[in-house]
Amino acid sequence: MNTRTARQRLGALDRLNFVLTNRVPRLLLTRFMGWFSQIRQPLVRDLSIALWRRFGDLDLTDAKKARFDSVHDCFTRELRDGARAIDADPAVLASPCDAIVGACGKVAGTDVFQAKGLAYTLDDLFCDAALARQYRNGCYATLRLTAGMYHRFHAPHDCTVEQVTHIPGDAFNVNPPAVAWIERLYCRNERAVIRSRLRGDRRAITLVPVAAILVASIRLRFVDVLLHHRYRGPREIPCEAELTKGQEMGWFQHGSTILVFAPRGFVLCEGVAPGSRIRVGERLMRRLDD
Repeated sequence: MNTRTARQRLGALDRLNFVLTNRVPRLLLTRFMGWFSQIRQPLVRDLSIALWRRFGDLDLTDAKKARFDSVHDCFTRELRDGARAIDADPAVLASPCDAIVGACGKVAGTDVFQAKGLAYTLDDLFCDAALARQYRNGCYATLRLTAGMYHRFHAPHDCTVEQVTHIPGDAFNVNPPAVAWIERLYCRNERAVIRSRLRGDRRAITLVPVAAILVASIRLRFVDVLLHHRYRGPREIPCEAELTKGQEMGWFQHGSTILVFAPRGFVLCEGVAPGSRIRVGERLMRRLDD
């Protein structure tokens, strides 16, 4: 199915949503939101959060604190202790974030479905052919964070993060209308490729946080830089961060998407399917040999 056919599937509201969130100066709006969200003036903060709660899906019942310094502080809020249970099964990769599951399943060679009729290649996403080969016929899941969700993400297993590759790009929206309309969307947006190995068997697991409009910045706990569209530091950032399952890895400045890749020998856990909801620590993938 080509892009024209994909566009024809969209309804009138989806088309309007797409135009309003993509046919605009995306990077300029993202810079503005980065500035506006950090305003600490109480009236601006309180009115913005009240409007967000009224018209969005913002739920603060499990937040660590009840008052926030700014809208940005609310975006990047921490959870209260015990708000998420981390699956302890060593054969399971836990979800790194709260999300709505998008396209998921088996990687077809090195081709990955973005949406029905649209695909991208791992070479294009990773910008690394050798890394792409490690996930040939592997398993993947697309995890979309909505604006009101908890925006921090966590280690899916006990692992060692070995390298982060920052790939600059655009800031298209990553909501369903855009995913169904824009070819190779995730390969066009700014992203970070986080390469890790499972502790014990050393199998590779890669997470790709993808930035989007209003959210073109990613903070990682184990890399002392803020990755965003104006970042001019080294493309490849070596590191050796030992993380335990469920330990915080970093956060988005707003909502976006995380792509999770596991090699052959992993499958999706029961109940993980497009449109399902998942939370940090819940079962996402499992090893077949356990």
